Amino acid sequence: MTTSVAVRNNPLESRTLGLVLRLDAVASGALGVLLAGIGSALEGPLGLPRELSLAAGAFLIVWALALLAIGRRTAINRTAVLVVVAVNAAWVIASVALLLGAFEFTGLGIAFVLAQAVAVAAFAGLQAKSLTSV
Repeated sequence: MTTSVAVRNNPLESRTLGLVLRLDAVASGALGVLLAGIGSALEGPLGLPRELSLAAGAFLIVWALALLAIGRRTAINRTAVLVVVAVNAAWVIASVALLLGAFEFTGLGIAFVLAQAVAVAAFAGLQAKSLTSV
């Protein structure tokens, strides 16, 4: 499947961008289902408050649907991708801020938050790079 990115009204092909957006959607959706579905069970082992798990999980499920909608288009809107990169960057910053905040994460919880932040940062980097390479 070939994806086009509208850059200055000039659609350009980018298979990578569409793929990266769809992979981000799958990862976000999977984490969202995990957090929303078993958020209570994660509180003890991770130190992740139940309410935070449920809220983050619900957001991630909606976010995954938005990413899928953007990534499945044949002509991907550049502005939409810039918003995706900005939201992903904000998620990484918020994740690090959580570790510095009032919550008492366990060692496993700190590793969990850092691992997902690194994954999100990687997606943001790939999405930004895909925009500049088309």
